Amino acid sequence: MTPAAKQPRTRRSLLERIPFVELAVSNAFRVEDSFKQWRMRRARRRGDVEQVEAYTGYGSTTQVRVLGRVHLVPEAVRRFGLRRFALLKLRRSKERSVRGWRSFVRVAVPNSTVRVRIQHHEFELKADRGGVLDGTFDVVLEPGSHDVTFETVDDQVTTSQVIVTPAEQQVGIISDIDDTVMVTSLPRPLLAAWNTFVLDEHARMAVPGMNVLYQRLIEKFGAESTPFFYLSTGSWNVAPTLSRFLGRNLYPYGPLLLTDWGPTTKRLFRSGTEHKRTSLRLLVETLPNVKWILIGDDGQHDESIYGEFAAEYPDHVLAVVIRQLSNTESVLAGGRAGSSARWRRRVRVPWVHGPNGAALVQELAKYGILDYDEQAAELVDLSKSLADKRVARPLVRRDGEV
Repeated sequence: MTPAAKQPRTRRSLLERIPFVELAVSNAFRVEDSFKQWRMRRARRRGDVEQVEAYTGYGSTTQVRVLGRVHLVPEAVRRFGLRRFALLKLRRSKERSVRGWRSFVRVAVPNSTVRVRIQHHEFELKADRGGVLDGTFDVVLEPGSHDVTFETVDDQVTTSQVIVTPAEQQVGIISDIDDTVMVTSLPRPLLAAWNTFVLDEHARMAVPGMNVLYQRLIEKFGAESTPFFYLSTGSWNVAPTLSRFLGRNLYPYGPLLLTDWGPTTKRLFRSGTEHKRTSLRLLVETLPNVKWILIGDDGQHDESIYGEFAAEYPDHVLAVVIRQLSNTESVLAGGRAGSSARWRRRVRVPWVHGPNGAALVQELAKYGILDYDEQAAELVDLSKSLADKRVARPLVRRDGEV
């Protein structure tokens, strides 16, 4: 009998075998639940009420998926839409700065039941342990945007939209966020923590040219009908921040597909790669007639995730687009994945890569997915010339001497 193949041992698997670590992992979610209950009791004593932070949903003409999260909201937020600290005499410039840590101190409400209304249809939806609302309902809707209303047990009503894709639509776009549209250096924990919790959201940098690339894509396949999704391993806590960032930098409007960072019964943190795989499969089931353009970067696991998806669903992938990190970004991100060459040999879909949006426009034009753009070509040539040579300028004094 052939012996079973041994599973490779990783540092994580070896660490999880330590009895103390195994006990800590198995009880982490209980500690989190107890802490949430303590915070909820304190918030209730302050008079906070349940309110849904509604996110953009999506669906087909026969089925929709709605998303949201239930929070306990103070009176200041209910009245003015923001929290005001009366004891802190801050300058106006300080009030405008928005730090990421504020999104992580809100009190989520687990297992709360919410009424959902879509046109004349009404449903009940129960939140999970993290307060996240994620439900799929069978309703018949016309293509376009439709209002979705959430009502909590405290009679607080919020409204969002669900985007319905036409049945005849054939092309859609799925984009990563971290280091693809926004520079985050996510794989480096300390740097990512600074960017997420401390850095003012207005100081976050967009990747050059990616918004232009996305606009060209949706104009090519239908500006009003092309489904556009932002798939990320980021937490739902940062959804408002990401939405504001995408709007400020003129990225196409589309649903965010994020996850919850809390512990589970088997892990201290949820698997980001598994979240992406599950979301991709769910999009194929919801929109079976759509071929997807998958956009990511070479700093994390996007290449392997997209490659596996293209191998499993070759008829549902139009192209894979990988944004190459610069040398500085790759160092901050902990290196490059470097699996593009392997997946390009294994999958039979166009696989392009480039350092910015202008280069990716030209690469997609080679496959006929986008039209050739002279302006993009000029930008690519300019960036190459600046990268290949460094101009040294002599120091000139005021008297004209060098």
